[in-house]
Amino acid sequence: MNAAMPDTFAAWRSARQAEIEQALSRFVPDQAPAGLGEAMRYAVLDGGKRLRPLLVLATCESVGGLREAAMRAACAAELIHAYSLVHDDMPCMDDDVLRRGKPTVHVKFGEAQALLAGDALQALAFELLVPGDGSLPDAMSARLCRLLALAAGADGMAGGQAVDLASVGVALDQPALEAMHRRKTGALLQASVTLGAATGAPASATLAALTDYGAHLGLAFQVVDDILDVTADSATLGKTAGKDAAADKPTFVSLMGLTGAQAYADDVLARAHDALRRSGLAETATLHALADWVGQRRS
Repeated sequence: MNAAMPDTFAAWRSARQAEIEQALSRFVPDQAPAGLGEAMRYAVLDGGKRLRPLLVLATCESVGGLREAAMRAACAAELIHAYSLVHDDMPCMDDDVLRRGKPTVHVKFGEAQALLAGDALQALAFELLVPGDGSLPDAMSARLCRLLALAAGADGMAGGQAVDLASVGVALDQPALEAMHRRKTGALLQASVTLGAATGAPASATLAALTDYGAHLGLAFQVVDDILDVTADSATLGKTAGKDAAADKPTFVSLMGLTGAQAYADDVLARAHDALRRSGLAETATLHALADWVGQRRS
């Protein structure tokens, strides 16, 4: 990243985050029955880095894609992420009480309402990708839905969470740990890149490079997350610090140590940057900056 890029990227990120927040507020209803809309909006709005939607928009800009499709895909990716957090925080899974610096949805609204809010957010994500006004080509809508479904399902996020729950107290080796997190965390981050690419028509070699970039970025995000779990406090993280160690979950820090995990995160991020350089795209500065942001984040 050149010397001028941090300020340029910060301005880009701030502007796009504001657009994403406005779009999410418009898309997520407040009038759903029996207070469901309130729980949905609580789960989604006014919190989070919006990394996934930012990746969608940045990739769309790099490939010259359809902006309307990209904003819908960006919000859809964030809704899937939000639903997964609502469900993961529930007592039957990770049993957490703090998320994005505020009480988790089941603490605020009760377990049944939290479960329904997550279900509704998941459904809404796919609804956004098939608008009834003809603003997205049918083939593009189908492609976006398939990419998001694959990332969220049994071979993606849901499957990764199943492995995570089954691995408490189990000493996973590095390939097994990577495989788990490529599904649980990495699949949706990688999909955020491929969703953005699908709003345009990149060459096959470009798409392959972007897919590699997304895979490396997703893995790096999780390694950094494991590091922060033992080095940051709950107020900084906005969620309960030290939770993985307390639950005896396998992490990159428990496997490699803190220094080894940091070196590994740096190596994986370097591979993400290399993949972008292979893409053949002229405009990749923002995607490079997003990778650096993942590596340098403190929450």
